[in-house]
Amino acid sequence: MKIIFGALEFCIDEENSVFLTRCFSFENGKQRFVEVQLAGENKYPCLGAKMVNSSEGNRLRYVSHTQTADRLEIVQRSPLIQVRTVLTGYNDGNAVRAYTEVKNISDSTQVLEEVSAFVCGGFGINGIDSAKDLYFTRFTQSHHAECQPVSNSFAGLGLYRIKEESQKRIAFANVGSWSTKEELPQGIIEDRTQNAFLMFQIERNHSWYYEIADKQGKYYLYLGGANYPFGGWCKKLVQNESYCTPSVALAFGNSFNEVLGEMTKYRRHIAGECAVDKYLPAVFNEYMHLSWDSPTEENTKKIAPIVAKTGVEYYVIDCGWHDEVDGNIIYPYVGQWKESKARFPHGVKATTDYIRSLGMKAGLWIEPEIIGINCQNMLDYYDDDCFLQRHGKRLCVNRRYFLDFRAKKVIDYMSETIRRMVEDYGAEYIKFDYNQDCGVGTDWCADSAGEGLEQATRAYLKWVDDIRKQFPSVLFETCSSGGMRMDYETLSHFSIVSTSDQTNYLKYPYMAGNILSAVLPEQAAVWSYPVDNRDKPISDEQVIINMVNCLLGRIHLASDLSLLSERQFALVKEGVEYYKTLSAVKKRALPYFPNGFAKFGEETVVAGLVKDKDVYLCVWNLSSNPKTSVSLDKKIERAEILYPKASEAKISFIKNELQIGFPVAPNAVLLKIMCL
Repeated sequence: MKIIFGALEFCIDEENSVFLTRCFSFENGKQRFVEVQLAGENKYPCLGAKMVNSSEGNRLRYVSHTQTADRLEIVQRSPLIQVRTVLTGYNDGNAVRAYTEVKNISDSTQVLEEVSAFVCGGFGINGIDSAKDLYFTRFTQSHHAECQPVSNSFAGLGLYRIKEESQKRIAFANVGSWSTKEELPQGIIEDRTQNAFLMFQIERNHSWYYEIADKQGKYYLYLGGANYPFGGWCKKLVQNESYCTPSVALAFGNSFNEVLGEMTKYRRHIAGECAVDKYLPAVFNEYMHLSWDSPTEENTKKIAPIVAKTGVEYYVIDCGWHDEVDGNIIYPYVGQWKESKARFPHGVKATTDYIRSLGMKAGLWIEPEIIGINCQNMLDYYDDDCFLQRHGKRLCVNRRYFLDFRAKKVIDYMSETIRRMVEDYGAEYIKFDYNQDCGVGTDWCADSAGEGLEQATRAYLKWVDDIRKQFPSVLFETCSSGGMRMDYETLSHFSIVSTSDQTNYLKYPYMAGNILSAVLPEQAAVWSYPVDNRDKPISDEQVIINMVNCLLGRIHLASDLSLLSERQFALVKEGVEYYKTLSAVKKRALPYFPNGFAKFGEETVVAGLVKDKDVYLCVWNLSSNPKTSVSLDKKIERAEILYPKASEAKISFIKNELQIGFPVAPNAVLLKIMCL
């Protein structure tokens, strides 16, 4: 019997086993789509660290399935467990979301050590002999270097025919509470013989794992959360108890742009929403290249009237509105989140009221999941169970302890803190930051450190949801030292995310030029700081590049705008005005990368949004040569410069070739291109 669900096809054989036989254009034999390893049970020859050939995978047999237009549920059973795989489809695209639920049906406790969310395969017409034709794109990450895609063939990554099965994996395991510190939980598999692309996403805001490897002459893709060997995770299930994996998603296409578009359409179904964020308001944050960790009442009142003239809707005061110590030593002391009388002698509310009097809404920063090791009042207040811990010791990183949101005392204090920030201090925008990684997790009240981290992060996100419901008129941003927790479990609870803390505007295009492959344009916040050094001259081109950096995503304007000339300030104001006109487009457009992904050091970076026949294209010329060119996969009918409107750049085109001559380089423009 066959079961067809969108781009997926399953079959049930004569032994009552269920297999995935087709995944979009990838169809190459039978593939088990669930793997579960139980402690103490025999793992079949797994050739190293691979997750396949698990104890229960080959023992699962079909029980039932139910299907509607947008949902498929397949139930299987082994002698010890029952497995329910749930797949969801969407009427505006081909993406499929999947998760697996495991139930202990035995009469004794079972321990899960490895559980897949979903497994698929069939890559390469010739199986493992297709290694040179199959390519994998992974999305590497680092602080100040977020979203840097790297592509290589399976063969180039060491995965090719050795014999029918090898010990080799193309794999990555994120371990810890920063979910994207080294790599994003996504990837793209490309079959160049078929022009077929599969993109996957793992929706997990802490530890996760993927694996591409070979089994019996064929390639497979394993997706899941943490497991015992990679993430220190195991989970005990008593009789009739169940466990659900994180959700994962698969999208398909015949080009990079098509598969990215399909994933983008899917992400819009799960992205966090906020009524006051509906029209993507512009934000000014005085941290970057201005106040840093030392905002003051005096400085805010000096810069806020200037910022108000740009047309931004929110003015955010970042780290330092709290505590009395100097900004350069503040972090070990944070945790009370009460206003600083030294920096704000008339109280924070007086300053936020002043911001409102200028026609803007006020915002404040907080790092709710940690307290500093020198915050004695809070150390005296909290009990031992209020902290993430291992081996009975509190986890401490960079002079910070981590709070455990499973503890009622933590929930109570942090809920009161947010109430105080909103009702007493006047915050209508709150930036949640998270600047350290706790590592493998906490073994306090948990089956394992990884499982404890899973519990704690689930409790944190529940608290976030409760707070957002309590304060529906407040806009909450998520940030983690820039983009160190930029995953779609987190982004399903927030409508806006900081994508980087990059401080060099000439490096930012290498992130802004890729970020729409990872985050929706309506969620992806990018810094724009026209004044990055108060001691050097400011050029018009510097202002323009900074504004172009943020026009495809969400603007986080920053820096000391008082140092701009009248002409330069007009460029900022024009950028903010044009940013607002793009809001409706961003919520429906799809990403477009005519030159592929940007790489650090390249002289030209190109990225855009496409809606119907219109392309909104940012072009950054980062070389010393003022001339650059772009090849589109569409025939150009008309092209115009949207920003800056008075640009002296000259544009011309023949068929799909666009030529841009800047008056000086480095430089940038935002274009609107009408295509046939």
